[in-house]
Amino acid sequence: MVRNTARTAKPARAKKSGPVVRRPEVRLPPLEPYDPEGGGLEPDGDYDGLEFKEVDLAGQEGAGSRFMDCALRECGLDGTELARARFIDSVLSGVRGVGTDLSGASLRDVEVLDARLGGTQLHGAVLERVLFRGGKIDYLNLRNARLKDVVFEGCFLSEADFGGAVLERVEFRDCVLRRADLSGVRMTDVDLRTVAELDIARGLDRLAGAVISSAQLLHLAPAFAAQIGVRVEDMP
Repeated sequence: MVRNTARTAKPARAKKSGPVVRRPEVRLPPLEPYDPEGGGLEPDGDYDGLEFKEVDLAGQEGAGSRFMDCALRECGLDGTELARARFIDSVLSGVRGVGTDLSGASLRDVEVLDARLGGTQLHGAVLERVLFRGGKIDYLNLRNARLKDVVFEGCFLSEADFGGAVLERVEFRDCVLRRADLSGVRMTDVDLRTVAELDIARGLDRLAGAVISSAQLLHLAPAFAAQIGVRVEDMP
């Protein structure tokens, strides 16, 4: 016999569905202004507690550098060499540039706000607790990168390449994800439900480990059918 306990049972608390992504909590200390007349970035440089404001860093060599508690605001990054650089507890706001090289870089507790970038190289990089908010990033190369606790919020990503990357607790919130390459991706707790435009060019079969909405499922149904060799035809 099943008893009706609705009158005495306490109401269950609503649980948030989907993965819980740990966002960065960047609290910058008072910053010293960076002096662009000091010779520019240097390979393996050490930058601590500095504000780079409206500085043109185009073409400069900062490979292997460390940026701790720094802010880069409205800076130009055309062709800037930052391979293997480390950004820790830092903010990149309004940065712009084409061909910025951040291959093999490490970003931990970093906010990237309203960036306008093209062809940014982040292949082999490690991103942990990183927020991308706003802006537009074209041809982002994240091949073989590792992303953990990363949020893309309100940004436009065109032809992003995630080939071979590992994504764990990654959320795409209110984004446009156009012509994305997911070839060889491994996903764990990846939330795509609020993506405004979900367009996958390659790697549709790599969505295991992601959560999508029912509307997105209907949108992707023809591609899923084609993936497994099913023809969908209406009766004459």
